[in-house]
Amino acid sequence: MLYLSQMLGLPVMDANGEELGKISDLAIQTGEVFPRVTSLAFKGPGKVPFMISWRKYVGDFDEETGVQLKVVATDIRFSYLQPAEVLLARDLMDRQIVDTQGKKLVRVNDLKLSDAGSQLRLIGAEVGLRGILRGLAPWLERAVCAVAKAWKRPINEHIIAWNYMDLLDRDLSKVQLSVSHTRLDELHPADVADILEQLDPQQRAAVFEHLDDEQAGDAIQEMEDEFQADAIGDLDEHRASRLLGDMDPDVAADIVNDLPYEKAEKLLQLMGVEDAQDIRELLGYRDGTAGARMTTQYVAMHDTETVGDTIAVLRQLDEDHPSVHCLYVLDDDDKLEGVLSLRTLVLAHDVNVPLRDLMYTEVITCPPEEDEEQVAAEISKYDLPAMPVVDENDRLLGIVTFDDAFEVMEDAADDDQKRRRWIWVLGGTALGVLALIAYTAILFSIIGYRW
Repeated sequence: MLYLSQMLGLPVMDANGEELGKISDLAIQTGEVFPRVTSLAFKGPGKVPFMISWRKYVGDFDEETGVQLKVVATDIRFSYLQPAEVLLARDLMDRQIVDTQGKKLVRVNDLKLSDAGSQLRLIGAEVGLRGILRGLAPWLERAVCAVAKAWKRPINEHIIAWNYMDLLDRDLSKVQLSVSHTRLDELHPADVADILEQLDPQQRAAVFEHLDDEQAGDAIQEMEDEFQADAIGDLDEHRASRLLGDMDPDVAADIVNDLPYEKAEKLLQLMGVEDAQDIRELLGYRDGTAGARMTTQYVAMHDTETVGDTIAVLRQLDEDHPSVHCLYVLDDDDKLEGVLSLRTLVLAHDVNVPLRDLMYTEVITCPPEEDEEQVAAEISKYDLPAMPVVDENDRLLGIVTFDDAFEVMEDAADDDQKRRRWIWVLGGTALGVLALIAYTAILFSIIGYRW
């Protein structure tokens, strides 16, 4: 096995043994699981850069003696970097990549190569300490590893295979990665969100360019609250408004609420009237209340409608509609009258049965101004899939789902933990100050100081 750091600076000699220059870089063509080195870059006298075909001209290579060409210098035809080629040292070394297997960001400290006859292939990236040490000096790596081994603390290589890597700054390398390298697009939105949260705004924007609207929207919804507004704010306004319009209204409202007023208003004006109206209605409720936490995406039917009517409505729902656990039944004045589980609906013996004959009328509800922690506690206490939110006239405004309730409880637990931590810190500090005062008083009394 070879490493790029070992290859850089080695001599390039022609068939007669005449040195033409020093290796400055190697190029690969993306598209293979373990891509072949396709071009050799070296600097000749006066540090003039040259590039030649690896397959056509390289006869032999070694990590000690360098590269031996098959032809004499006069028979060489120089080439240029092709659109689908990436320079290893220039485009990959010391850069951040996405480890799509470990689902995290890593920095490339070295690149591992495999000698396969006359071919040289890229195996993967060294992202551990050994790559850093090797880059400083090979003898330093050997020395540190020897000491660590003697202390029974061996430093192992940390290699990420190329097929589990995805470039972040693809525009830098001027290359569109092949299907085999679009693995970032295949990750779960929660994993993509974790990666996006580790990026600076410029890198994050570059990643979003390679995600379609559905993938981008799902990833943003999975991000922590403090990152969502920044992610939306960094996007093109038309795309940002489109993504917000496709999100759950409660999530979109939370994001819009964290944006500067001018930015938020511009995005609302750009999206569809109905989507904007849903979000504006939710923005009208005070933070920390059921109204601010609820979603307006639910299924409601009138009590005179039948099981068959309801099933037909369910079949017409969009694929991205949130999961439906129960249905809400309204009277002629759109007042909440009852609730109906999907199980009851499916097990109904007759599709012509009106919903009023199947619904459960003892519905637990809450007003929009009720504290969200109280709502979450009631959802947990009564084991509800969702809590309907109604106005003073019992008209259904929205629902607080179990997922939202769980998030509220998580936030409350985190706040309690932070509060306890601060109490311990302040208490410890106070005790330390008191101890110092007592020690000082005792010291002064010993030396006979009179207050």
